[in-house]
Amino acid sequence: MSISASTQTLKCTPGPRGYPVLGLLPMAWKNPLHFLHEAARQYGDVVSLRLGVHRVYLLSHPEHIKRVLHDNSRNYRKPTRVEKIKALFGEGLTLSDGNLWRRQRQLVEPAFHPQRIASLVTDMTEEIQTMLNRWRPLAPRGQAIDIAAEMMELAQNIALKTLFNTDLGGEADAVRHALTIALEHVNHRAWAFLDLIEHVPTPRNLRFWKALRTLDNVVYRMIAEYRQTGKDTGDLLSMLMRTRDEETGTGMSEREVRDQVMTLFVAGHEPTATALAWTWYLLLRHPGVEQQLRTEVTTVLGGRVPTSQDLPKLTYTRMVIDEAMRLYPPTWITARTPIQDDEIGGYHVPADSVVLLSPYVTHRHPAYWEEPDVFDPTRFTPDRVAGRPRYAYFPFGGGPRMCMGKNFALMEALLIVAMIAQSYRLHLVPGHPVEPRPMIALKPRYGVVVTVEEQPVQQ
Repeated sequence: MSISASTQTLKCTPGPRGYPVLGLLPMAWKNPLHFLHEAARQYGDVVSLRLGVHRVYLLSHPEHIKRVLHDNSRNYRKPTRVEKIKALFGEGLTLSDGNLWRRQRQLVEPAFHPQRIASLVTDMTEEIQTMLNRWRPLAPRGQAIDIAAEMMELAQNIALKTLFNTDLGGEADAVRHALTIALEHVNHRAWAFLDLIEHVPTPRNLRFWKALRTLDNVVYRMIAEYRQTGKDTGDLLSMLMRTRDEETGTGMSEREVRDQVMTLFVAGHEPTATALAWTWYLLLRHPGVEQQLRTEVTTVLGGRVPTSQDLPKLTYTRMVIDEAMRLYPPTWITARTPIQDDEIGGYHVPADSVVLLSPYVTHRHPAYWEEPDVFDPTRFTPDRVAGRPRYAYFPFGGGPRMCMGKNFALMEALLIVAMIAQSYRLHLVPGHPVEPRPMIALKPRYGVVVTVEEQPVQQ
């Protein structure tokens, strides 16, 4: 029997009623994290939500997430709302679908081969050391820094060097400013259910268009420089420029390369930087965990700059990062649209609806996480991981569209945490507010302000 023919036998999907016309949109807009978490807590693993004119279904059970991302993934596509952020990312790997996505994945995947990722350790550690050296004069003065902003700048520099074999030099500040404006704009549009003025020259749109020109000028210049020299430097840009379609023999157009560069640059730094900001915030609020991490770093590294061979030995450090991403997953929500009707957990999910999957919600599911709001890195010991369903924890997504940069991001995060821990002690500035801001990434709204205290590297 087809799903459409059997819908009358399915359970009625539970969920709150909301207001006339607007539905639940005002509550969701005010505090989306609390709203979604409470919806799952009150109504269960499949919740029907009306947000304005849209009917969406929040799924929080690991098996339901597995069905969407893995078992029945070909029946799900990106929702039409991604059009709102394509002005920045274009038809890059993150937003494309179907055959276009599969072609792009095949072209880009070799750049993230484990051997190639391991070869990037030296480039990463050099950038990290540059940041640590820049901090040195700040320590005696007790000067406060925003560790969230520091992690963002560092991750950007690492992404540029390792993915595109370049640095921005004197343009760095302008590009960072433009990127901040562009990301703020697409975040606003992604959440603006009643946004009807995309092409009107409002002050917000004018700022975005100017920022986009700045970013495009840099990317297109990188492409032009490569075309002029034709030199293969082994970076991602070289691979994108040299790749050819197996059937037609044609290469990627400049616009296609631009879209991939923009997508991979943002995806290659923003989630990692955000995860690191939360990692340090949690570490500094839990001195016992921080001390255990420092002990491991000292034991494994003995004062040395870490190598790729050291990383598998930093087991507790990895558990700390994993637990930070459980509580504050950078990609806190993702959405899919079923192409055909589906049945999930005994509920009918109609074609062309929107399905929401929230790591933030599922990572707090009480059936799989005891005391889910408590920071406890030992949740990620091998035995405890083996005792949980695969999709009880999915900060990098899953199925065919799992983030290709997962190993890159984890290696980078391990190196950064270890090198900071063996060189400095960080201290939270008392009274500074820290709360999550659910944008495309789950960032600390006011940053994480700390002072740095230099410490001798222990041999």
